[in-house]
Amino acid sequence: MGDLKIVVGDRNLFPHRELFESRLPDGASVSWHPVFGEQAVIADLPDADVYAGGKFTAAMAAAAGRLRLIHVAGAGYDNVSLSDVSSTTQVANTFHHEGSIAEYIVATAILLRRGFLTQDAALRQGIWATSVYDDTIDQPRTLRDARIGFVGFGHIGAQSWSVLRALGATGCAVTGSGSVDADEHGLAWVGDTGALARLLDESDVVVVSAPLNERTRGMIGRDELTRIGSAGVLINVGRGPLIDEHALYQALSDNVIAAAAVDVWYDYPSPDGVGRPSELPFSELPNLVMTPHSSGVTRDTFVGRVGDITDNITRLADGEKLLRVVYPRG
Repeated sequence: MGDLKIVVGDRNLFPHRELFESRLPDGASVSWHPVFGEQAVIADLPDADVYAGGKFTAAMAAAAGRLRLIHVAGAGYDNVSLSDVSSTTQVANTFHHEGSIAEYIVATAILLRRGFLTQDAALRQGIWATSVYDDTIDQPRTLRDARIGFVGFGHIGAQSWSVLRALGATGCAVTGSGSVDADEHGLAWVGDTGALARLLDESDVVVVSAPLNERTRGMIGRDELTRIGSAGVLINVGRGPLIDEHALYQALSDNVIAAAAVDVWYDYPSPDGVGRPSELPFSELPNLVMTPHSSGVTRDTFVGRVGDITDNITRLADGEKLLRVVYPRG
């Protein structure tokens, strides 16, 4: 293979342009698109060997005459139109977000379980909302001996659990197959999704990081949220539609659950980053931490991803087997 042309259409990689280019094989050239524009990328694809970015459409596939590799700059590849990708083009992904998301999970679990959102809002009005001054307020509990229930237990769940376990929590998990080794991970038990009700009944904090598919869409609805209970905390870092949108809003509005942190949503913005995350007024809820799908967006995450992407590009140039290939499935 001759010198490689690489087209980058992911703005999260652009701050690491110097590092990215320094790790490429000799002779490789890079065309950067720090703001994704489909037509501009299409014009750049006919002679490209590699495309790095999160979105790859049917029109982009039609324009990619000799593309050998599509490298997603993250774990999810649901925005790659795989049905239009040539069988001679490999699609690979990367991770490195689990450490950053673990920080988010631990931070929001503590924030919500200790009632810091409520205290913050009250103190802005001059009210010291603590049991020191108000006998109707219970002393909050730490995460020590709290039961953490993981709905999904992949990279994110395992990394989060390593931190939460160190704080003295106990844990359990449900996964699609239920094949995670509970003893190996120090969990009280692991089951398949048939054990979801048990997990929700037992857990003080529920962490959702399952993949979204036809079996998991809406897997947590009104009945499931009721099982979490009025003292329970819910954290969703998986995908918004894993949890029924209207049921979640109502559960928070009616204090069916104590609080939630939601990083993944039901509606997403235009490229300029403007747009409401839901048709429902989640922003008016006082017991909700809202973040813009940013739990894994840190410098550490993308420096690690640059390493994975450029390593695979070097492997491609050297004729070696690529890592983390998701298409075609071998």
